[in-house]
Amino acid sequence: MQESRDPVREVCDAVCEGLRQIGDVSYAILPEKIAHSLADFKKALLTELTGALQWEMEWIDNRVAGGDKLRQEWREKCRRRETETYGSPTS
Repeated sequence: MQESRDPVREVCDAVCEGLRQIGDVSYAILPEKIAHSLADFKKALLTELTGALQWEMEWIDNRVAGGDKLRQEWREKCRRRETETYGSPTS
C-alpha cells in the first residue's frame, strides 16, 4: 500500500531544513572559539530571560491572589456593615 503524500508537510519540512542550514552556516563562518562563546552567551542570556519571565509570572499570580483576598475581605466588611445597619435578615 502506498503512503499518501502530504504536500504541506513536505513544504514545512523543506523550510525547516533550510532554516537549520542557515543556522549552521551562521555559526560555521565564525572561528570555533567565537562560535562556542557566542552560543554560550546566547544560552546564558536566554536562561536569565527565562528566570525573569518566571519571576514576573509568579509576581502576577501573587498579585491576583492578593486581589482575591482583598476582594473577599471587602465583601465580608460590607456584609458586617449591612448586618449592623439593617439588623439580621429575617426569613
